[in-house]
Amino acid sequence: MSMDHLACYTPADLAGRTPPDLGQFRWKLLAQGDSWFSNARDKLNAHANLLQELVFKEKAAAVNCAGTGNALSHMVDLESAADFVRLLVGADAPAWDGVLLSVGGNDLIAAARTPAQDGHGQPVPLELRLLRRQTEWGPPSAGVARYFSEPGWATYADYLRANVKHLLSLRDQGASAGKPVFMHCYAVPMPRPAGAEHGDELGTSGPWLYPALKAYGVPAADWAAVSRLMVFHLAQLLKGMAADKDGFPGLFVFDSTAVPLALAAPGSTGISGDWHNEIHLNHSGCFKIARAWSEAIELVLEGKHLIPAPTGRKGRGSSSNS
Repeated sequence: MSMDHLACYTPADLAGRTPPDLGQFRWKLLAQGDSWFSNARDKLNAHANLLQELVFKEKAAAVNCAGTGNALSHMVDLESAADFVRLLVGADAPAWDGVLLSVGGNDLIAAARTPAQDGHGQPVPLELRLLRRQTEWGPPSAGVARYFSEPGWATYADYLRANVKHLLSLRDQGASAGKPVFMHCYAVPMPRPAGAEHGDELGTSGPWLYPALKAYGVPAADWAAVSRLMVFHLAQLLKGMAADKDGFPGLFVFDSTAVPLALAAPGSTGISGDWHNEIHLNHSGCFKIARAWSEAIELVLEGKHLIPAPTGRKGRGSSSNS
């Protein structure tokens, strides 16, 4: 069966002289997100836009509000994402079949980059950062968790949950009320000195994790495992939200950590493995995650996720409270 790439448009395309005819598409999606969805030229030149690698059995289009400035470096920036909010809840907003979101990753990186001292030399409390100073490290028996601030994680988790809840409440105020919202987890980056060509949405050209782990004195041998710990914490948080059908109705999370990717080589400074730079995938990385995510999205759009999977058990032995 032939697969069609997701047709990607921008809010400017919709407002142009010859707007695209969205009526020709089976699925119409609204997208917003961080640099994994960015339309910035250097991202597109690197074929490193996750949306553009999504493929569906039926024709699908997305209006991508992520913009060229790598919008939404932080979830709270939604307030300034005027196009997205208008297209979701405006008086003339269309009814979308679903919303695609790429959020949480930049916030995680920013939290990991929070220094141990503020600009006035005052200590930053543990609940406001993700890494611990050497004097705060736990016992070696704790593994790489000894470097990780659980109080800081709790703050971040509360922040992300509140923002996703706000987003879902926005959805339910407009023509797309109750429609599925699709989010992805992130892949595990290798902390390394590989920055972006230009300043990015986090206000720097990178690298991002590499200088933070160095500043906190985390041994280089543990960098990859610390990165993995943080990304897996985020994946568990997102999947936990999706499992909470009352608190987060209509949220579907795809676990990107389960997609096998080629890690970047430690110490490499450019494109390596499936990575364009330290925290952004290249074409092959986007391709691998997008192919798997597309299938998960299409199952939900077609309603096939509602068909119970056979349990293989019959009769009185099966659970009656499911």
